[in-house]
Amino acid sequence: MFTKFLHRVAFAALSIFAAFFVFTALPVSAASADNTSTESKITLVFDHALPNVPGKSMKGVLVEYAPGDSSPAHTHPSSAFIYATVLEGTIRSKINDNPEQVYHAGESFFEVPGNHHLVSANASDTQPMRMLAVFVVDTDATKLVTPDK
Repeated sequence: MFTKFLHRVAFAALSIFAAFFVFTALPVSAASADNTSTESKITLVFDHALPNVPGKSMKGVLVEYAPGDSSPAHTHPSSAFIYATVLEGTIRSKINDNPEQVYHAGESFFEVPGNHHLVSANASDTQPMRMLAVFVVDTDATKLVTPDK
C-alpha cells in the first residue's frame, strides 16, 4: 500500500516537473520561502492540496545556489517526503550518516521524513545550481527549512 502511494507521488512529481518546464517560460508570481544564505534563492513555485490524501499537500520549491554557495545544515518538517531533481549545475548533498553524494543536472534524489540534511552546496565555484524540490508534506506546514542552531 505504501509503495503504491510512493509510486503515485513519484508520478505526480514527474508530472509537475514537466509542467514546471512549460510554465518557466511564462511570467509567474511566486512567494519566496525563507532564504538560508545571502546568495541562495529559495522560491515556492507551487502549493497544492492533495485531494485524495486529506491533510497533505505537494509543495514545489525552486532552490538556486550561486557558484560556491551553500545552505547551513538543516531539517525539514517531520511530515516531509522530498523528491529533488537538479535542473542546472551540480549539488553536493549529505543526508544523515550517509556518504556525501554529488548530483548533476537531470539526476534526482529523495529525503524521507526525519532526515537531517548536513550538506547542501553548489559543487561548482563557477557555475550556478538550480534544483526543484517537491515536498509531500502536511498542508499546514509553512516553514519548509529549519536551519540547525
